Amino acid sequence: MSVGQEKHSAINWLSNWRNGVFLKARVKVSFRGEGRHWHCSLTVLYNGFLPQGDRGRRRSKFVLYKRGDPNGVKRSKHYIVQSPQTSQAILDAKQHSISYTLSRNQAVIVEYKEDPDTDMFQVGRSSESPIDFVVMDTLPGDKKDAKVLQSTISRFACRILVDRSDGHKARIYAAGFDSSRNIFLGEKATKWQDNVEIDGLTTNGVLIMHPKGQFCGGSAECGLWRETSVGGDVFSLRECRSAQQKGQPVYEETNALQDGTLIDLCGATLLWRSAEGLRHSPTKKDLEKLVDEINAGRPQCPVGLNTLVIPRKVSLGEHVNQPYVYLNCGHVQGQHGWGQDKASNARRCPMCLELGPVVTLCMGVENAFYVDSGPPTYCFNPCGHMATEKTVKYWANVDIPHGTNGFQAVCPFCATPLQGSPGYIKLIFQDNLD
Repeated sequence: MSVGQEKHSAINWLSNWRNGVFLKARVKVSFRGEGRHWHCSLTVLYNGFLPQGDRGRRRSKFVLYKRGDPNGVKRSKHYIVQSPQTSQAILDAKQHSISYTLSRNQAVIVEYKEDPDTDMFQVGRSSESPIDFVVMDTLPGDKKDAKVLQSTISRFACRILVDRSDGHKARIYAAGFDSSRNIFLGEKATKWQDNVEIDGLTTNGVLIMHPKGQFCGGSAECGLWRETSVGGDVFSLRECRSAQQKGQPVYEETNALQDGTLIDLCGATLLWRSAEGLRHSPTKKDLEKLVDEINAGRPQCPVGLNTLVIPRKVSLGEHVNQPYVYLNCGHVQGQHGWGQDKASNARRCPMCLELGPVVTLCMGVENAFYVDSGPPTYCFNPCGHMATEKTVKYWANVDIPHGTNGFQAVCPFCATPLQGSPGYIKLIFQDNLD
């Protein structure tokens, strides 16, 4: 499988995983039917790269390419066994199977057979070879040295099956197969049997949220969070993340991923973008051009009268040209000591005398998060990431799962929880006072 970075570059660096050996290859990629066909991408809520840096299968964006040979599987048969640990399906390393433990001495084994029509991609915290995309817990902000003491992401969190003949058709299932090609649901796991089919949920669950309307175009609204099962059915949320009782079946929704679907793994949230959707989204070069256009206008600080330069990413240390935004009014200025309130550490804006917090301004450069193309005229509160008006307003209305049963809106570029209402501010540059 191959992991790419940019959708429009003719030459991409790809990371290949073959038979447990990690390889680097320079592969020509085309998006007009030449070269390798690709399906879509998964993007972690970060600004184009992980704070610690992208390495191997652990990175901020994963592009799913059509495999050379299909590796998908589909349900074949099921049966009850008295000694699940010694059953042939469990011991056979070439056989994909799911074991639903009913008691210490009884389990239902569901065997899976090869499916020549699908490619399977697996996501989880484990670094073992069956996991294509290694995902760790998302930490708010650009914290390079911060660590999570105990992760809540499953080692084999989920699997995605993509139709080889139609990359738009992709479905997500809770749980992934381990190195022995097995999935185990223990005796205490939530499981049930309807008619002859058995199904279950993982401990912390795999949640999905489909947008209402077209994600790319600026008119989409966030949908409702649902939970997908090991077998791929869709349910309303449990009372809390790891509750024993499953939610109610949601028959009008499916586990089919669509452009803009959010996937929450209880510790990290991923955005699914289709190939078609990304073709209509701004590219990284488009976003960099927008930054260049703003900088070409030579916005000035009204206090220091120095020219401000918007960076494409946060740089270490203070810079004389670094722009700052007053989060209560939106005025963009440079670094200065005027109007500082020593008691609250807030600052009074010299343009409108509004007292409030000040933060560095930085462009959101992960193009997958944009719902439209346009000038970056808004920023998130309190992190200061800039984006288009419709993009900022869309994400400010998306509640991301947090903790056992909470939700909070976050900046997609750094996962920082938004503050205040509405959680963003319109930017006012000194060279553009309309």
